[in-house]
This record gives sequence, C-alpha cells and structure tokens, in this order.
Amino acid sequence: MLVQQDSWYWPNRESRLLHIYLPNWYYDSDERFPVTYFFDGNDLFYDEYSSYGRSWRLHRFLDRWEKPMIVVGLGCSDNDTERIQEYSPYSKRSFGQEIQGLGEQTIQWIEHDVKPAIDAQFRTWPHREATGIIGSSLGGLMSLYATICHNNTFGKAGALSTGIRFNRRNLLRDLNVCEVSPDTRVFMSWGEHEAGRIYAQGDTAESRATWQLAHMLESRGTAVMTQYVRGGRHRNSDWERQVPRMMDFLWLDRRW
Repeated sequence: MLVQQDSWYWPNRESRLLHIYLPNWYYDSDERFPVTYFFDGNDLFYDEYSSYGRSWRLHRFLDRWEKPMIVVGLGCSDNDTERIQEYSPYSKRSFGQEIQGLGEQTIQWIEHDVKPAIDAQFRTWPHREATGIIGSSLGGLMSLYATICHNNTFGKAGALSTGIRFNRRNLLRDLNVCEVSPDTRVFMSWGEHEAGRIYAQGDTAESRATWQLAHMLESRGTAVMTQYVRGGRHRNSDWERQVPRMMDFLWLDRRW
C-alpha cells in the first residue's frame, strides 16, 4: 500500500513528495513497525514515477519479505544541480561549479520534520534501533553521513554505489569525532562497471576507500557488510537486485 503526501522542505523553500509504503494489512492491525527512510523516493516503487523510467520496484520485495516495515521514500528536486546540493553533506566542486552542500540541512529536515510527522501519523517504533536510512549514489553518501553524524536517530545505513573514494577524508574525519553506537549496522556496495574490477592480486580506489571506512566502523563495534557487485552498474535495476541481501543484513542480522 502506497500513500503519498507533501512535506515542506525548508532548506530550499519547496515542497517534497513523500512516498510512504505501508504493509498491506496495516489498517487491519494495531501493530507498530520499524521505519526505513530512502533517498530519491520517486525511484523506489513504480516505474511511472521514476526519473529514469525504471524504479527499484521495492514494493514487490516488501510485500513478500518476512519483516513488516514502513518505508518512507524522500522526494528531491528534479533539477540535477539542486539535487546535488540537497544530497551533498560537504561543499565541493562538481561538474565545473562550486556546490554549497545542503546535506546537513536535509538530514535535519528528515530528523526534525519528516520523522516526527511520520511517527505521529503512523504506528512506528521511533527509537534509533528501529530507524534505518538508505540511498544510492549521493543518497548513499547521505545515508553514511546521517548514520555517522546523527547516530542517535539512525541506527542502520545502506549505501549503494556511493563513490566513497571521493568523500573518504570527510567521512573518516566525521567518524573520528562522532559517537557511533556499537549496535549500528552498515551495508556498503559498489559495482564493477562504475568503480573497476577487483583482480586476484589487486583492488581499486573505491574498494580501498570502502574497506578503510568499513574497518574503522568495525573498530568502533559497528556491524558492517561490504559487497562488490560483479557486472554492477550505476542504475536502479542493479540496486534493486541488492535489496534482499542488504535488508536481510540490516534488519535480520543475516549474511549470505
């Protein structure tokens, strides 16, 4: 069951559409549910909403998965430059222009506006152990940033095709100064055709950066799973295939 409603995104003074997935039997029970927030919400459920004509088709997985859950897909700007700003926790130069990152403000919007509204409107478990955040590409970067820097709110992170090598220093710096609870869980993946092939005697810049971050998280007690996707590309259909493994690890403590 999908519910859509607007939320005022104050960093850019615009409305953002929330795509809210509820278990099909939600209104027939009194049960409470954990919540996972996903970036690029228009790409999650139905192809007709996707900016690329192909979504993650996430509802198909959730409808049959054994752990009932509420998923909130967070809408973002249709303008590429504005999306980069919204999903950049660090200011940087991108495509020849300076980007003033609004990522911290975006996380505060989720933490102080979206999440309280979801918790008030729906039957959720609001504590951090029952709250996850997931994204791909810049959304993956935002998920890592949120879980490191706002760990009191987000206890689980999924980061797919994140390009950690481009943000390694900032992430490691934040991890050095932020408190991360030992019960945190983080899933990170990257694809062969976006970050290079890993050979028997070598690796790539992305794999080195990901493993370095993973080892540092693990030294703090965090449970981490990394996945190199052979043949993987930077696209929704490839991210869809990673969902079962990612969700099983984050929420059911399974590795396969």
